[in-house]
Amino acid sequence: MPRKSPFHIELSPDESTELIRRATKYTLPYFEVVRAKMILMAADGMDNDQIAVRLDTRREVVSQWRQRFFEERMAGLEERMRPGRPRVFPPRAHG
Repeated sequence: MPRKSPFHIELSPDESTELIRRATKYTLPYFEVVRAKMILMAADGMDNDQIAVRLDTRREVVSQWRQRFFEERMAGLEERMRPGRPRVFPPRAHG
């Protein structure tokens, strides 16, 4: 059964413009484009289940980003430092 999110998203004109720019920019990393689309759909009144189906992701992921945007606005969509050792990629083998 779909649950109604307590985090109602209303965008300012500047936020809307920036999210549309991110959602339609092909040179941005994929995760930035998807996050922008999630918030735009949430602002259009779609629930988390509908957004998850449209973007082929889990409802929990949509819920997380909706909540972070609600609490922190645009800054909530940025990448954060992750715990643990940074990723290290081995040198490529030539041959």
